[in-house]
Amino acid sequence: MENELIQSLSKYLTQNRWSLFQKVIANRTKYITVVLEDIYQSQNASAVLRTCDCFGIQNVHVIENRNEFDVNPKVALGASKWLNIKHYNSNDNNTLEALNALKEKDYRIVATTPHENDVSLENFNFEKGKFALVFGTELNGISDIVKQNADEFLKIPMFGFTESFNISVSAAIILHHLTLKLRNSKVDWQLSEAEQNKLIISWLKKSIKGGESIVNNFLNTK
Repeated sequence: MENELIQSLSKYLTQNRWSLFQKVIANRTKYITVVLEDIYQSQNASAVLRTCDCFGIQNVHVIENRNEFDVNPKVALGASKWLNIKHYNSNDNNTLEALNALKEKDYRIVATTPHENDVSLENFNFEKGKFALVFGTELNGISDIVKQNADEFLKIPMFGFTESFNISVSAAIILHHLTLKLRNSKVDWQLSEAEQNKLIISWLKKSIKGGESIVNNFLNTK
């Protein structure tokens, strides 16, 4: 029924738009996911979302401890519309909740920070299992809770006087490097057919005027 629904909804799009949907979905992945811990500058948060969309990262996990996650539409340029964004903001320890939830789904927790046991970006082993990249606040980086619960630590080699990149720059560098290597590997990184269908339907509903009603009418006739 999903394929039939997709076929029906796709008729509301131009051929060029539908071709773009098919191209994008083929390059989407959940093998890598991104975690943003307590980001307080909306332009940085929005830039990371835009980067995730550009490199095919479908899922983003947002931890809101002290700072509310705010998307700047002029920076994100609609990227959040196409992503699955999970917010953690209802508990005293949202960071631990997020990390535990990801570990239950067999994600390696990879903290992006200089650390005594860190691995340089070019030496990171992306092939041994899916992973969640955790980016911390602009000022202090990742929290102690992330440090205590991370499985691995990843750093970007730097050769200047400045100790760190802006968070949005870090995300862009890391995701460009790792998604490029991933797509050229033998790792099974693409979404399953069922995952693709579910995501395509959600995109179609968002793209078509009255999409939700059209879907409901379709289902009521079946």
